[in-house]
Amino acid sequence: MPWLQIKLDVMPDNAEQYEDLLLAAGCAAVTLQDKEDTPIFEPELGTTPLWRNTVLTGLFSADHDLDATQAFLHTSHKQLFPNTPFPPMKTEIVEDKDWEREWMENYHPMKFGQRLWVCPSWKPVPEPDAINLMLDPGLAFGTGTHPTTALCLEFLDSLSLENQQVIDYGCGSGILGIAALLLGADHVTAVDIDPQALDASVDNLQRNHLPKERLQVYFPEKTPQVQADLVVANILAGPLVQLAPTLSSLCKPGGQLILSGLLADQEEELRAAYGQDFALDPAAEQEGWIRMTGLKR
Repeated sequence: MPWLQIKLDVMPDNAEQYEDLLLAAGCAAVTLQDKEDTPIFEPELGTTPLWRNTVLTGLFSADHDLDATQAFLHTSHKQLFPNTPFPPMKTEIVEDKDWEREWMENYHPMKFGQRLWVCPSWKPVPEPDAINLMLDPGLAFGTGTHPTTALCLEFLDSLSLENQQVIDYGCGSGILGIAALLLGADHVTAVDIDPQALDASVDNLQRNHLPKERLQVYFPEKTPQVQADLVVANILAGPLVQLAPTLSSLCKPGGQLILSGLLADQEEELRAAYGQDFALDPAAEQEGWIRMTGLKR
């Protein structure tokens, strides 16, 4: 069954009122999208910033009376914003799709470095003799398609990880920790604040036929005080700065650090946070995102 949708070009100051109006009119879902592709990175805690020009989309069932809803929006606008012109609006018919299946069909195996492939668990592997990480991310972050994950995977592929102890802090789908195991690491301590991420990591470990004792999952407050040969954290700049003492304490002297989830203009802040404890390498960049690596002093 197709869906109907109304799109409104609104300003940040009145987006919330229009969202309420759409919901009051029987809208099944409301989404907000940037009209000008202006990113907002790491908003301040407790804030929900919007773009200068926001597209507000309301989704309605196929039998909904859009004419009545449009009349309702016009009448309400005159009451709420009497001195403001009615925003640009258009209506559309949306094809009904199985969006999860469509995403699955377009998620393809990807190669990172010289040895490592990340392969959707529902598709055949391109190189059966390669190191193939079978992945179903579920609701957790980490498929290899994002530059931050790709940068980490490429660096892991370049390392000699035989028999090493690894900490994957902010493990998401478990992709980085499991890649380390397949590349020779002995054990991974996987840490995340999201229980769905911990579940996904365990599921993907089993999907790759690895023993459950080789990757153990923890919430941050339960993380054991071990010192690992390699600590990898693909999160965001703000949390990484706050976590600097923690991640440093988890890495043994001479151990390797990998940080990602960073924008190029955040490099200096991270160097200031980690430079005292780590000898940091030049950053690697991909599509405006960077990866920082270094050895524990």
